[in-house]
Amino acid sequence: MKENLETMNENTEADSKNPIQVVDRVFQVMETMSKTGPIGLVELSNLLNLHKSTTHRLLNSLAYMNYVKQDDETGKYALSLKLLEVANRNLNHTDILKLAHPYLKKLSLQTGETIHLVQRDGTEAVYIDKVESYVNSVRMVSKVGSRIPLYCSGVGKAMLACMSNEEVKKIWDSSDIQQLTPYTITTLEDLYERLDIIRTTGYALDDEENEEGVRCIAACIPDYKGKVRHAFSLSAPIARMSDERIQELIPHVLDLKAELSKEFGCCER
Repeated sequence: MKENLETMNENTEADSKNPIQVVDRVFQVMETMSKTGPIGLVELSNLLNLHKSTTHRLLNSLAYMNYVKQDDETGKYALSLKLLEVANRNLNHTDILKLAHPYLKKLSLQTGETIHLVQRDGTEAVYIDKVESYVNSVRMVSKVGSRIPLYCSGVGKAMLACMSNEEVKKIWDSSDIQQLTPYTITTLEDLYERLDIIRTTGYALDDEENEEGVRCIAACIPDYKGKVRHAFSLSAPIARMSDERIQELIPHVLDLKAELSKEFGCCER
């Protein structure tokens, strides 16, 4: 009887004094179950530090709305696929440009440099957004809608580094490999070596490989399925991109990579 009264007081306080707390607990249940997989009532209650009857009530509500299901044989609870359905419907209405643009603008203001967002199209990347530097008078010649090869660009190598070497070879074999500058990578072996470095560091560099006098720092942003479609870069004339300056800018690029990866629904790679 005492246990029931304690639970009633706990529920009443949560529901009436602070309704948000109930919502908070619901999401705690779902987030915990997403990490544990199928789980029993007692174990889940212990993890949440909630009374068993409170946890059971939350699970019943989620089951009623088809977000949770219970195995008839084991009695364990697990998340249903409804969360995935909701997420997919939301992503269908997500405008990548609107989502990413404020972050690109923030990085430009932090660094004073030009930021690009690209989308992969076969063996090329297409510029889909650009935030021009407001600090420096020298402007990048890149334009939204223009294309750049994957094999010799920072954004391209950033995306290639998220793929297997087999996928990279297919793209390489389908590309028109040209020595655009004295620094352009023109052998698959050299590209493999560069991609291994990118996979370790998390960012790619364009050391005047596509255009002489311009250096870029780039990073890939896989989507929620892990599919490689987008990347961004910070670009500047070589006069403003010494090795020392690049080292100063890298943390800003990696921070944005983490933020955009989270927004795009994928764990950072």
